[in-house]
Amino acid sequence: MADEEPKPLAYIPETILKKRRSNEEWAIRRKQQLEQKIKRIKGDNFVIKKPEQFIKEHRDRELDLIQMKHRGKRQLRSLVTPESKLLFIIRIRGKNDMHPKTRKLLYSLRLRRIFNGVFVKANERVIEILQKVEPFVTYGYPNLKNVKDLIYKKGVVKIDRQRVPLTDNNIIEQALGKHGIICIEGIINEIANVGPHFKDISSCLCPFMLNKPEKALQGKKRVFKDGGDTGNREDRINELMGKMN
Repeated sequence: MADEEPKPLAYIPETILKKRRSNEEWAIRRKQQLEQKIKRIKGDNFVIKKPEQFIKEHRDRELDLIQMKHRGKRQLRSLVTPESKLLFIIRIRGKNDMHPKTRKLLYSLRLRRIFNGVFVKANERVIEILQKVEPFVTYGYPNLKNVKDLIYKKGVVKIDRQRVPLTDNNIIEQALGKHGIICIEGIINEIANVGPHFKDISSCLCPFMLNKPEKALQGKKRVFKDGGDTGNREDRINELMGKMN
């Protein structure tokens, strides 16, 4: 019996072969990305939480909400004085025992991360928020030296969704020229004196990313005047700013 001739291979268009190869390469990349992600998650800080831990965190968040409501009912302390219209606020605690409503208030101050700091104009609304989020922040009246040092060292503006350090007056003019601010000294003067364009400039400045201070914060939830870390430090905020700059 004569050997049968082999059947010709089915023709596969080149476009289909390219698509298969592309899909295979994508699948390999995706697998590598997932493996790297799992490796990061299971790093040294990876901890499997026990059920009682979830329960504790839930209770802590609910307690935070109750305490926040109590703080909100207290009579507002008078912080707005002719001598100190400017406040500098630093977020000093994370979110483990934070209720979502507290987080929302912190986000309204643009304090999304621990050790972020922002300049704000002292008014009744700001003070009301600070009273509610007191266990998570500390604040006070910054002096001219610290305002200047902070803006020079850590000043960053957002241009076209990009963070750009204040290293060139051309950058400042591009970001704030429409408000008559064309140099870094103009920013410093406007912030320090809470000038007419304070809101425009402070919202253009990204929150300051401060350094973790050594031994300056002990993690105490009590207010500063009672030996803790949180709340109003008045002029003593300058000592902390110097250690975190």
